[in-house]
Amino acid sequence: MAAEPKIQLDVVTPQKLVYSEEVDLIEAPAIDGLIGILPNHAPLVTAMKIGVVRIVKGGEELQLAISEGFMEVQPNQINLVVRTAELPEEIDIDRAQAAQARAEEKLEKDQENIDFARAEAAYDRAKARLKAAGHSDHSYDRL
Repeated sequence: MAAEPKIQLDVVTPQKLVYSEEVDLIEAPAIDGLIGILPNHAPLVTAMKIGVVRIVKGGEELQLAISEGFMEVQPNQINLVVRTAELPEEIDIDRAQAAQARAEEKLEKDQENIDFARAEAAYDRAKARLKAAGHSDHSYDRL
């Protein structure tokens, strides 16, 4: 019996190679919505937004928090190049919760005195980190 096909996933930031494994599939937050990639996928390049990449390998699931970047897909290779990427064990839960609280506070204040896009991005990054670490409250599940 032939082995199930795999696809090589490399997640790269400007600082380091964060993840490099052959996987069964990924789901990732592309700019136009959630996208699923399986082995032998058609070639594709897409922009990525802040969120969580779900990686499935051998029946195990891993969630990786990412910020914006892009993804290049070839039939047997996925290159995910993002500004930041964090594995669950690298995430400081207390720090992410504090960042989320600060961003929520800024978003609730007078809209004229804040950079709304920056505060919203900070909020989205914190939520993605918490979700990837398994500490999401699911009250805001747009990631």
